[in-house]
Amino acid sequence: MKIKEVIVVEGKHDTQRIKEAVDADTIETGGSSLGEEVLERIEHAGRERGVIVFTDPDSPGDRIRTIVNQRIPGCKNAYLLKSQAKTEKKVGIEHASLEVIREALYHVAEAYDGQDLTLTFEEFVDCGLMGRDDSKERRELLAKEFHIGQANGKTCYKRLNSMRVTKEQILKVLEEHK
Repeated sequence: MKIKEVIVVEGKHDTQRIKEAVDADTIETGGSSLGEEVLERIEHAGRERGVIVFTDPDSPGDRIRTIVNQRIPGCKNAYLLKSQAKTEKKVGIEHASLEVIREALYHVAEAYDGQDLTLTFEEFVDCGLMGRDDSKERRELLAKEFHIGQANGKTCYKRLNSMRVTKEQILKVLEEHK
C-alpha cells in the first residue's frame, strides 16, 4: 500500500513501524514539544502532498493532533484504539500490528471544521452517546466500527462528524451489537 500523503508521527520508532506496514514518508514531531520548524515542514507537506496525522492514542498524541489540525487545514487523521497499540507498560503506534496500522490508514478522515454537520449534537445525545450509564461503552463500540479512536463525548462527536457519520448509521451499529 503506497500512501500519497505525508504521515505525521511522534518519533522514529513510529516511523519504522509505519514503513514496515506501508510505503510512506513521515515527519516526526519529536514528541509533544512541536517546534516551529517541524510545524513549517508539516505545512509544506500539507500544501504539496497532503498530511495524515497518526499519533499515539494517548494525551500527548491528542495534543499533537490538535495542534497540527488547527495549524494546517485539511489534514486527514488516522486513529488507533489504546488496546490496539499497547504493551503492559507503554502505548504507541510502534506497538501496533502491521495489519491494524494498515486498517487505520485505510480509514483516514479529514479534519472537520464543524460546518455542514451530518450529525447534530442533539442526535448524538439521542443515540445515548452522552448522559447514560453505558455511554462510554457505546462510544467505544462506534470507535471500533468507524475507526475514530477512543474519545470522550465531545471528541467522539467531532470525529463522527469528520467521518460524515449519520444518526442512522450510528443506530444501525448500536442495534447490530445489542
